Amino acid sequence: MQTALQILQKYWKHDNFRSPQNEIINSVLEGNDTFGLMPTGGGKSICFQVPALMKDGICLVISPLVALMKDQVQRLQKLDIKAIALTGGIKSDEMITLLDNCEFGNYKFLYLSPERLQSDWILERIKNLPINLIAIDEAHCVSQWGHDFRPAYLKIANLKTHFPKVPFLALTASATKTVLMDVILLLGLEKPVVFQKSFARKNIAYMVFEVEDKLYRMDQILKKNPQPSIIYVRNRKSCSETALQLQSLGFKATFYHGGLAIKEKEKNMNLWMNEDVQIMVATNAFGMGIDKSNVKTVIHIHLPESIESYYQEAGRAGRNDLKAFAIFLTSPSDKSQAQSQFINVLPDKKILTQIYIKLCAYFQIAYGEGINEQFSFNLNRFCQKYGFPTLKTFNAIQFLDRQGVLNLSQEYSERITMQFIIPSKEVIRYVSLNSMEEPIILAILRTYPGIYETQTAINLSLITKKAGCEEKDINAILEKLKSFSIIEYHKNNNDATIIFNEVREDEKTINRVSKYLENQNKQKIHRFNGVLNYINEKKVCKSKLILDYFGEKNETDCGICSYCISKETKTVNASTITNEIIGLLKMQDRSSREIQKLTKNTQDDIIFALQNLLENNKISIRSNNKYTLKK
Repeated sequence: MQTALQILQKYWKHDNFRSPQNEIINSVLEGNDTFGLMPTGGGKSICFQVPALMKDGICLVISPLVALMKDQVQRLQKLDIKAIALTGGIKSDEMITLLDNCEFGNYKFLYLSPERLQSDWILERIKNLPINLIAIDEAHCVSQWGHDFRPAYLKIANLKTHFPKVPFLALTASATKTVLMDVILLLGLEKPVVFQKSFARKNIAYMVFEVEDKLYRMDQILKKNPQPSIIYVRNRKSCSETALQLQSLGFKATFYHGGLAIKEKEKNMNLWMNEDVQIMVATNAFGMGIDKSNVKTVIHIHLPESIESYYQEAGRAGRNDLKAFAIFLTSPSDKSQAQSQFINVLPDKKILTQIYIKLCAYFQIAYGEGINEQFSFNLNRFCQKYGFPTLKTFNAIQFLDRQGVLNLSQEYSERITMQFIIPSKEVIRYVSLNSMEEPIILAILRTYPGIYETQTAINLSLITKKAGCEEKDINAILEKLKSFSIIEYHKNNNDATIIFNEVREDEKTINRVSKYLENQNKQKIHRFNGVLNYINEKKVCKSKLILDYFGEKNETDCGICSYCISKETKTVNASTITNEIIGLLKMQDRSSREIQKLTKNTQDDIIFALQNLLENNKISIRSNNKYTLKK
């Protein structure tokens, strides 16, 4: 039998394991239930893939992320390792064939979501497989205290009765001590060996800067650090816009989000991976399966929803163990914007019930029917029909998905994509000759500035409001522009797929799952407050704040974060700058950039002095982002 190291070298071409990979693998090979808490970039998948290849039989991998399952299966198949994923949308007869392949085709890995285990016939088929290891990825989903709790994970413990001698391996990148103990209990792990790698990343300098002009500050940072970088934003529109802004400053930048076509994603990913461009601007859809060791800088320009999310995204910097930067650029308006994005859009039981009932009516599902029925779905059209707010509706449907009531396809994209394929001056010329079409074309151009550069998803209902017209008018003009070879235009009837996993029972269904809703909303608010504390706390080392959030104590400051650096600023210098600023503000209100230019100090010194003045209530900041003396 080949050793673990030989397997690693043969398939993954690595000479050594990272700690604690080898220890986890040995624990699994000894037949122990095992828990691996490994921060992002720690190589969790190796921990079950290597021991599974060393043993006869097949490894059952339970994961909530369809995209991650597909990604890992494709990677294994490229290595000539037989692997299958049972994802949503696969018909029963096709599922039977795939399970036959697992049973008789010498497969090594079977990936499936926890919801699949709720189907009795699938469970019966799995019981007949020669399972050698059960790996539970994203194990924090088992706990109600973990982010992204999914009740279907609670059923995994039942596998213990069918496979009493098969070791369980629970893996997650982010879990507090409360979540860790909860997972062990709920999975029924027997005397588990726990491996917990420190959350400390000693080579990452965690920086938080309050700035007025984020683009200006990014320009400074990225010029100072010209190595590969990632900029995380909250939405798709910001992706293309920020990339274009950086390109206008002379940077080589591309972007990545869930709405791009597969070919576009691959093209942009390869540009960045091969370092043909320096910067990847991305939503949180970017990161899964990314293995680039020399990322120097990760910048967040919008608040993430939790410290867990931030830690994972920031942790994509410095995997080569060289010094790297995780930078948070924040401004006074960020809190209210994030509040509207994360907190104000949380559904309560009343609207959840309304949305579920209307969803069933939308697809004409009668009471007591609907199980296993599949429908194409357009979120914007559904919300428009019933007057529901889009984000709150999406969160409600996503909640029903996570409770296993239905499956919402993850390949989410808008209904129409288009791109102008002639120069902008020619488009302007066309508009001047076709004045009747001007409101619609200008509404599109103003809403989607990146539409000359790439295929862009169009929200029809938004354009109808801005242009004061009807959808049919937009469709007619787009067809005309396409016929004149002015645009490339693709029209899809729908933007998602919904599969109902159980019969329609209205209040009975919602009453069963709503007990989790209130707790989930409380947890989301708690996690968001954790982000605000990280941003606002100016008297504690940033690395310490992250470690404390995950229940890990460290008495020593990191020495390289924004707080630690600010401590080292000379008092005399700070006092001089403070007096200069007060003198300038006595004459008139000024922005931080104006103050920097007039005093000829560094931006860091100016920001530090301004923060001290704000904390001591000597100055305030106006809505126009200019500082003023308090009277």
